[in-house]
Amino acid sequence: MTTAQTRQELDVQPTPLALLLLGREADPRSERGVECPGDLPLPSDPDLVERARAAKEKLGDKVFVLGHHYQRDEVIQFADVTGDSFKLAKDAAARPEAEYIVFCGVHFMAESADILTSDDQKVVLPDLAAGCSMADMATAEQVAECWDVLTDAGIAEQVVPVSYMNSSADIKAFTGKHGGTICTSSNAKRALEWAFSQGEKVLFLPDQHLGRNTAVRDLGMTLEDCVVYNPHKPNGGLTAEQLRDAKMILWRGHCSVHGRFSLDSVNDVRERIPGVNVLVHPECKHEVVAAADYVGSTEYIIKALEAAPAGSKWAIGTELNLVRRLANRFADEGKEIVFLDKTVCFCSTMNRIDLPHLVWALESLAEGNLVNRIEVDRETEQFAKLALERMLALP
Repeated sequence: MTTAQTRQELDVQPTPLALLLLGREADPRSERGVECPGDLPLPSDPDLVERARAAKEKLGDKVFVLGHHYQRDEVIQFADVTGDSFKLAKDAAARPEAEYIVFCGVHFMAESADILTSDDQKVVLPDLAAGCSMADMATAEQVAECWDVLTDAGIAEQVVPVSYMNSSADIKAFTGKHGGTICTSSNAKRALEWAFSQGEKVLFLPDQHLGRNTAVRDLGMTLEDCVVYNPHKPNGGLTAEQLRDAKMILWRGHCSVHGRFSLDSVNDVRERIPGVNVLVHPECKHEVVAAADYVGSTEYIIKALEAAPAGSKWAIGTELNLVRRLANRFADEGKEIVFLDKTVCFCSTMNRIDLPHLVWALESLAEGNLVNRIEVDRETEQFAKLALERMLALP
C-alpha cells in the first residue's frame, strides 16, 4: 500500500499545530502578537548569513527584498529597502522588473504588496505564520454583521468606513465596496477629514486607539463622540441610540505591542530619566498619547530622532527591534534612547521571519521553486485596490 493510500484510508491530515510549526499556516486564536521574555530571540546560525547572500546574489535582479522596520537585524540586513507597511508595498510596485517580491513583514503587508504589484510579480512571505494580531481582530464575517447592525439602526447610509493599513485584504475590499478609504498612521487625519466630507459618521477598523487618537487629538472631537463596537457582543454591545449619537464607531481592536504601554510607563520613565522626551506611536492608548511629548508614525519617530540634538534623551513607545536599532544608530551622537516600558517586549509575529525562513525562501526561489506565495483573489483585489487608490488620491 502506498503512503497516499494509507493516508486516504486513515484520513490522516496535517494538524493545524503541525502546519503552524512548519510555517505553512497561521493560528490567530493562539498567536497574540507580543512576547515579553526579557530579551529578543537568539540570533540564528551565522552560517546562514553566507547562504542568504549566495542565494540573493544568484537571484540578482529577479528578487526584491522588503524589510519592515520591526524586523530583526539579522533579517533586515538583506532588505533592499526598509520602511513601514505602505511604503514597502509602494516600493514593490515601483520595481516591475523584479519577478519575486520577498516581504519580510507580516501577512497583511504581503497582501497589500500583491494588490499593488503587477500580475507577473509573485509575492513571497517567508513564514505564513507571520500574521498580525490586530488584523486578526476583524474578520470579513464580523464586519459584514456590523454593517447589518448599522443598517438596522438606520445609519448605514451615513457611515463611511475607514480601515487602517493593518487589516486583511478582505477588510480592505469591504471598505472599497462601501465607499471608504484606507489610511496609515501618518495620514489618518487626512483620511478622516475626507471621510467626514463624504458622510456624517465613520466606522474605523480595526484599531480603536488610532481612530480615537486621531479623532480627539487631531480633529478636536471628544471622547463622547466615540463608541466602541465589540464584535463578540450582540449588536456590538451598543444600542441603536448610541450608534445614532456617535460620530466615530471604533472597532474593538488594538496592537498587542503598542497596547502594552500605559500611563504608569510614562510617569515611571519621567521619574527615572529627568528631561526625557516621550515619543509614542498613535496605536498607543489615548491616555498614553495624551501624556506623551510627541506622537507619530514609525517614519515620524525615525525622522524625529534624526533631527534630535546631541545629548537629548528619548523614551520610545513602539516595537523593540526598531527602538534598539535606533539606540545603537544614534549612540555616537550622544542621544540616549530607551524603550518606554520597563518590560522588554517585541512583536512575536514579526519575529517569525527569522534567518532560517528567509534562507529557505531565497534558496527555494534560486532553485526555481516558488514557495509561500501570497495571492489575493481577483474580486477582493479589485475592491481593496479601489480603497487603496482613494487613499493615494487624498490631498
